[in-house]
Amino acid sequence: MTPPSPQRLAHALLEAARRAGAEAADALVIADRSVTIDIRGGALEQAERAESTDLGLRVLIGRRQACVSASDPRDETLAAMAERAVAMAREAPDDPYAGLAEPAQLSERRDAEGLELSDPADEPAPEALQDAAARAEAAALAV
Repeated sequence: MTPPSPQRLAHALLEAARRAGAEAADALVIADRSVTIDIRGGALEQAERAESTDLGLRVLIGRRQACVSASDPRDETLAAMAERAVAMAREAPDDPYAGLAEPAQLSERRDAEGLELSDPADEPAPEALQDAAARAEAAALAV
């Protein structure tokens, strides 16, 4: 089963916040993948691949706000996050500076490509990573 896209998760978080009673909300979804290769004494010590999704939700009720986060993208978790954030915001003190940015303050661009937050290159093969790690260890040991 393919995991939901970050865009779908963000929209689902915002919809859950609206259903829970938020007047306004913003969401953050970060999908991450990493591969780690460890070399010790010229031999492969460990190879690891990790994938994660981080979710953040800020809700506003008037000038009161609350933020919650999670790493579980299931629909029931998104609903629980929204309900908890709304309950927290209802108890928070008024903050005259809380609120969403005005549309004129936002970029026209709706993607993050201009920020160069990710490398568009293909993921390196594990063998290439192992070779690079072995060369790095050899260079470090030569000093």
